[in-house]
Amino acid sequence: MDLDLRKLRYFMALAEYLNYGRAAEALHIAQPVLSRQIRALESELHVQLFVRDKRRVELTPAGRQLLCDAPPLLTGAKALQRRANIAARGEEIFTVGFMPGLIVTSAVRALASEHPALSVDVVRSGWEDQTEIVRNGRVDVSYVRQPVNSRGLRVLDLFAEARVAVLPGDHRLAGKGPVSIKDLAAEHLLQHPDAVPEWRDIAAEMQENHPRKKRDNAYTVEEKLEHVACNRGIAILPESAALFYRRPDLAYLHIHDIGPNHVGLAWDASRRSPLISEFADIAAKYPPFPGDASAPGEDGSDGVSRR
Repeated sequence: MDLDLRKLRYFMALAEYLNYGRAAEALHIAQPVLSRQIRALESELHVQLFVRDKRRVELTPAGRQLLCDAPPLLTGAKALQRRANIAARGEEIFTVGFMPGLIVTSAVRALASEHPALSVDVVRSGWEDQTEIVRNGRVDVSYVRQPVNSRGLRVLDLFAEARVAVLPGDHRLAGKGPVSIKDLAAEHLLQHPDAVPEWRDIAAEMQENHPRKKRDNAYTVEEKLEHVACNRGIAILPESAALFYRRPDLAYLHIHDIGPNHVGLAWDASRRSPLISEFADIAAKYPPFPGDASAPGEDGSDGVSRR
């Protein structure tokens, strides 16, 4: 059986909207066309994907399983098309993704020096898309901050680093040296709790079921720090990100009782590119940590250079 990716895209739209009219509108097709394509997909798979009557549309167990399995197929197809188009243009490009605070210059230069005809590009990623840009072919490899969903990926562990609480410069804890996570329990965390799992057990705002503003989850590092400086909350960042984005109006304190952040290199496990293997070896030799910056101090100062 040859699986039609177009039918999969139609299935994903209907699974999202659970309404034939709205799904057809989003796909810019007529509703009868969508109905025929879904029936054809069900016939090809020999399963029923939706339960439908006059009042509702619901996924069947088979539909829920396909909803889990279809996205990697679609993103993989997009990645294949992207790489084929690059090859067709006669270009030789290798693209590296990286998270904020990680300096990848040494590794990029090392690969470029070994392959003078190769164009080595870089793409800044974020918490939400650091693995997605690998799956959709936007980058060949990506430096990621774990934990990540590693399905379909290979992840090479590179190093672990401490995490730092970033507070307003006039905060009551500023200048008091390392803190515990409990010291921060009354604060508002300007990021999704999934980024700081330890927060769930101690945070007053979690225990009291305070509604979290949706925009809290979408801050870039720069936006987080602006809000911290305006006394709207705190952020907990990997040490390299805190050092890279250091500012004189903020205080940076180590948190002594939470685990480190792990940094790795991720790539599509199905690819057999020699360049990926070569870059993985290079990445292990050149960790992407800004080691020339001074770390937050253990002596009560924030330890951040004012250069």
